[in-house]
Amino acid sequence: MAAEVCPVCGEPLAARAGRTGRGSVYCSAACRQKAYRERHQPGALTVQGLIDEIGRRAGQLTPQPPAALYTRVTELATAIAQLKRVARTARDTAAEPSGSVTPAPVTELDETDFAALTEQYRREIQVHCYRMTGSYDEAEDLVQETFLRAWRARDGFQGRASARTWLYRIATNACLDLLRRTARRPQRYEPVPGMHHGDGEPPARITWLQPYPDDELPVAERESPESAGESRETLELVLLAAIQHLPARQRAALVLRDALGLTAAETAEALETSVASVNSALQRARPALREHLPGDRADWRATEPTRQQQAVLERYMAAVERLDLDAMTALLTEDVVLTMPPNPFWFTGRDALVDFVRVSLDPASPAFLGHWRSLPARANGQLAVGNYVRRPGTSVFRAQVLDVLRFEEGGDRIAEITSFEPHLFPAFGLPLKL
Repeated sequence: MAAEVCPVCGEPLAARAGRTGRGSVYCSAACRQKAYRERHQPGALTVQGLIDEIGRRAGQLTPQPPAALYTRVTELATAIAQLKRVARTARDTAAEPSGSVTPAPVTELDETDFAALTEQYRREIQVHCYRMTGSYDEAEDLVQETFLRAWRARDGFQGRASARTWLYRIATNACLDLLRRTARRPQRYEPVPGMHHGDGEPPARITWLQPYPDDELPVAERESPESAGESRETLELVLLAAIQHLPARQRAALVLRDALGLTAAETAEALETSVASVNSALQRARPALREHLPGDRADWRATEPTRQQQAVLERYMAAVERLDLDAMTALLTEDVVLTMPPNPFWFTGRDALVDFVRVSLDPASPAFLGHWRSLPARANGQLAVGNYVRRPGTSVFRAQVLDVLRFEEGGDRIAEITSFEPHLFPAFGLPLKL
């Protein structure tokens, strides 16, 4: 009787040795993830199809109850935004010098067809670039750079079946080029004169770190429980921050193998190196990564926010709106950490954090910022909150800060707050003013 083999790579499956129950279908996690990606290959996208979809959705608009109208308009706006991105990519590629000697049938891909093809992979390529760089803004720029490079190198495109791997290889090289140009490495926060930072060790300062909106994850990653867990695990801010400590090629090998689930051979091809070099890079990268993770998360695993944590978020938002410092303090761990990339402010420990925010929340203080409102959000698979402030003498609440929260392991208190500047609010579906 022929041995059972993995349907992805053809390698024999591990012997069951008399075990009962359901056997393994794939030989490894990488093959299982690859099969999942292939099953969820996006359907063909065309410009005419997008135009037809916009027309269909526009035709459904009628004076409806507010909630239904909002849903319809949001769906229409999403389709229009997608068409706009396709048109922008087509415009940018059309502006590139031609000179292509691409033989048929690849030459049948004109600028618009090419833009429609690449749009199908935009979100997952953007997430890949974000994992590599830790910056939402840079990831957006790198997606455009990837598509322009792909257009220039379209001679090497061998058909739609390899489009994803082809784009990942180009995107990885675009990220590596950026990392080589910037040559940036995390530093330690330095004391700010006149500011009490707490007694804890200064955390790593990663000035380019930014949050990523959960709503912009690829659809398959948001809808599949298995894939969603993988996305949370490889997008949490503390893990993204730890990845930034790795040299560029170690980082690329780790992301391609452990986040994307590519095989060692596929990773070697993407990095234009050998399988032995990939395995060597991983052997150095994995223990180095663990050194920069919080002690309670050294055994890394994905964690979905619990109902208890949701309730803590609601109490946190309510405490901010009431200017209730005592209620806020009760929600923090004793060794809570607050950082504010790219700003130089940092605090370790509840007392130092509370002393910092006290003056801005006290209406009797000369440094009183004003009254606050908050809206919930999701960033990097974590709970987050967009905070707005109405300054004294004004009537509008304006976006002030986006807080991404990390909770203590197995607990219901906030262990870390990473606060970001408000220019990314629209990416999270949050308005800039209330």
